[in-house]
Amino acid sequence: MWLPVVRELGAHFHCYAWDARGHGASGPPASADYDWRRSGDDARAVAGAFGLGRPHGAGHSAGAAAMVLAEADHPGSFGALWLYEPVVPDWSAMGGDNPLVAGALRRRDRFASREDARQRLAAKPPFSMFTPEEVELYVAYGMVDDGAGGVTLACRREDEARTYEGAVTADPRRRLAEVGVEAYVVAGTGRSEARPPALAEAAELLPHGHFAVLEGLSHFGPFEDPAAIAASIVAALG
Repeated sequence: MWLPVVRELGAHFHCYAWDARGHGASGPPASADYDWRRSGDDARAVAGAFGLGRPHGAGHSAGAAAMVLAEADHPGSFGALWLYEPVVPDWSAMGGDNPLVAGALRRRDRFASREDARQRLAAKPPFSMFTPEEVELYVAYGMVDDGAGGVTLACRREDEARTYEGAVTADPRRRLAEVGVEAYVVAGTGRSEARPPALAEAAELLPHGHFAVLEGLSHFGPFEDPAAIAASIVAALG
């Protein structure tokens, strides 16, 4: 789903991306370890496999948090970071169960066909806010044939739930102060007035943190306005 952003970035960068563990074409890890520090290890492994020395990193949500952890664990892994709404809450202040886990386990994971999935998803948030191309990409790459004419999510509900559990065990917020590279935190304003102040606070915990707001975009901004996202990345890292 980053392909439209990558297309916009083509004049400025050579881009590499990968499917997170348990997502898309990547199967679940044999270790069943979804701690987000392992996702940071995956980012470093991909960069190493392509022979990249201190690449710039651009991440969204959990991916952004994973890059924070990778840089904190292994300083100098990245040249700079662009982080769209990294998931870095103060888990100790939230208490109770992680609501994202319960939501993942309730998620509808099977559809009668790709067309059925396309119509159902595009009719309600957050997909109703995506560009038509992004919805098509999700249906094409986020689902697999079930062998009976239907499709199922490529990321199993159980793996998504374990991924959210991995956020709490890794607790990336407490590692922000260990990120020594320039780091640009970006927030959208759509659907939540609370996000920008919380993320501005997170940016202040970064030794070389910067903060910017993209008006009108939700937490899923990269899939709502790829051109605006690419322009923000170029402004920060270009």
